[in-house]
Amino acid sequence: MTTASAPGKVYLFGEHAVVYGEPAVPCAISRRARVTAERREDGRLRVHAEDLSLDGFTVEYSGETDTPPDVDVSPDLVQAAMGYVDAAISQAREAAGTPEAGFDVTVESEIPLGAGLGSSAAVVVAGIDAATRELGVELSTEEIATRAYRAEYEVQDGQASRADTFCSATGGAVRVEGEDCRSIESPDLPFVIGFDGGAGNTGELVSGVRELRERYPFAASTVNTIGDIVRQGERALGEENIEEIGTLMDFNHGLLSALGVSSRSLDRMVWAARDAGAHGAKLTGAGGGGCIVALDSTEETETALRFTPGCEEGFRAELDDEGVRIEQ
Repeated sequence: MTTASAPGKVYLFGEHAVVYGEPAVPCAISRRARVTAERREDGRLRVHAEDLSLDGFTVEYSGETDTPPDVDVSPDLVQAAMGYVDAAISQAREAAGTPEAGFDVTVESEIPLGAGLGSSAAVVVAGIDAATRELGVELSTEEIATRAYRAEYEVQDGQASRADTFCSATGGAVRVEGEDCRSIESPDLPFVIGFDGGAGNTGELVSGVRELRERYPFAASTVNTIGDIVRQGERALGEENIEEIGTLMDFNHGLLSALGVSSRSLDRMVWAARDAGAHGAKLTGAGGGGCIVALDSTEETETALRFTPGCEEGFRAELDDEGVRIEQ
């Protein structure tokens, strides 16, 4: 039996624009997904999930399951959760050269599913590491990140970015631009996260931005401007200028709203954070619901979010410098 964990993430800048070759800066946070893999000899896959914004479920099958687990959550989220586990195990089998290997897999996560905090990437990264090690193969961090990207690319029908999986595998702050992924220096960032209890449909939101870009030249320019914000943000990170980082986060949120990927609940949380004195606040991830991230070293933003209509949870999360790791 082998257990690995990997962190979730927030986007400091650049979501959606990264799909079109612009840079993005995601940062790993101190909330993790843990995957335990234990080999079984019959070639079947048994998955037990806990805390993935689900009531928990167990399903055993030799291929795709015909009957979805009976849980009080969107069937799309359940299907996605199972798809990511399947893809991670497939990558592990391929890496180890054991295509018929069976597993008992247990997934435990502190990261809300589909909320923009990189839950799927963390599960895939940890799943690949745990399963390959259980098969006697130890992969480099770079290969885990690459295989995790392939898994997400498959599940998301080619709309995945390398940003989430690379950040989860390596930890810390990273810069992603096309195929180029690398760690960058960052000060300790006082993240406060607000969660509205929902989840956007990543595929629909990405498609919506694509349609706007194709229809309106200024929408394409908006995406390019987000890239400019990222480049300015990198300089602010290097200078440890928290005020500037916050201002650029505010700009980034405004442009994402213009592209139609925010929501009333996300906007309410963003403004609650700003009114509470946060340096900056923006949605994180695909949008449409889910989470916002703010910068505030005081308790004011966390307190304000708890009293904001539509905010289900407000919490602090540290920047996590450690990526995927084996748990004892």
